[in-house]
Amino acid sequence: MSDASSPIPISADQARAESIGYLALAHLGERWPLQVLRSAAGYYIGTVDQGEPVSREPVEYFPSHHEARHALETGQWQQRLTP
Repeated sequence: MSDASSPIPISADQARAESIGYLALAHLGERWPLQVLRSAAGYYIGTVDQGEPVSREPVEYFPSHHEARHALETGQWQQRLTP
């Protein structure tokens, strides 16, 4: 795990442009692709490693897979900056 005082290698906007999880990168030092995931709270954009969820990236949840996919494709979601 990376040291919390280490500088984050890229900005949240750069991570979004690369379609990788900003929180996963900032806190674990890993570049995992963003994808639509589901939890009891709804659909969200996040990252997965070996079939297990790693990060929930947006502030919001989405009511359907379609809406979450649309948000991911268009960038219409707000990045969480802390886990």
